[in-house]
Amino acid sequence: MSSESSSPVRSERSKPRVAVVFGGRSSEHAISVVTAGAVLRAIDRSRYDVLPIGITLDGRWALTADEPERMAIANRTLPSVEGIAEPGGGGVMLPVDPGRREVVYAEPGSVPKDLGEVDVVLPVLHGPYGEDGTLQGLLEMSGVPYVGAGVLSSAIGMDKEYMKRVFTSFGLAVGPYLVVRPREWAADRAGALARIEAFAGEHGWPVFVKPARAGSSMGISRVTGPEELAEAIEEARRHDPKVVVEAQLVGREIECGVLEFEDGPRASLPAEIPPVSSHAFYDFEAKYIDSAEGLVPAPLTEEQTAEVRRLAVEAFEAASCEGLVRADFFLLENGEFVINEINTMPGFTPISMFPRMWEATGVSYPELIDLLIQAALRRPTGLR
Repeated sequence: MSSESSSPVRSERSKPRVAVVFGGRSSEHAISVVTAGAVLRAIDRSRYDVLPIGITLDGRWALTADEPERMAIANRTLPSVEGIAEPGGGGVMLPVDPGRREVVYAEPGSVPKDLGEVDVVLPVLHGPYGEDGTLQGLLEMSGVPYVGAGVLSSAIGMDKEYMKRVFTSFGLAVGPYLVVRPREWAADRAGALARIEAFAGEHGWPVFVKPARAGSSMGISRVTGPEELAEAIEEARRHDPKVVVEAQLVGREIECGVLEFEDGPRASLPAEIPPVSSHAFYDFEAKYIDSAEGLVPAPLTEEQTAEVRRLAVEAFEAASCEGLVRADFFLLENGEFVINEINTMPGFTPISMFPRMWEATGVSYPELIDLLIQAALRRPTGLR
């Protein structure tokens, strides 16, 4: 479509246009769809025009119905982009010229349609191909502002190995871990298993075997002995060829949200994830299917609350984050906080801890989304 035909779209718009991008190619596809549904329900339509764009599991960018009720988990069934995509098999294309922000929709055998400009992207994708810096790099190349962490900090936040290396270099305490790389597992499986057994001999069983670059507790196994190791590694490798093995830390699970305000990042009141009696650990089903309840705010002393909020902001700054982060800690029996990980695009489902923590701190769900969009609109793309 010509630039003349698209100019009325620009001139008639009085509100910023937000593209909510969700779904994606990772194993966290369904949770991203649930998150998007919650965001679409809560975003202030009097302040923002909204364009929902879903990415299918095979990577197609699709126009989707703006119907949040179809994006929820229903009867233990997970939603998908394919289930709400507009018929016809068309695809959405972002601009590749940093001087233009028009989004185009093309169907096979049809003239592409100009959908108008997008002012900011709210990428509520979880996992690889969305939360790991890949989408952020695409948006930087396109010159389109977006909510959340940039390329480097998104990659750090996705990769549990390098996240721990960064935190260690900034003086934050992390638990014992080791990494099994794909070449090692392919060339010397017995040696890798022996190395993990030696690690467990030093730090004790059980250990946790995790995909290095996945979230929502996908692919994680609690391993109580050597006979379970190979199967646990293969399960983790279904999500990521690189695997992290962590020692079990005995302590309370404490989470804290960080949000970027005009004067800098601030931390929310923390939450506690209590042990779930029906689950060995806080896994995917405990989080999203059985709706395990967190305690908000966490029952901590004033000193502990202040300390974990301080550490959460330190983790945010250490990884050069922007926009938002959920920082997860263990509070050990000796009173020390050990950081487990950060999540640069935490879940925004109705039961997710990040919005619940901020609501307890005095920021409602719609206000939270507004703050994130405004921070993205203030921030330039490119080096900063």
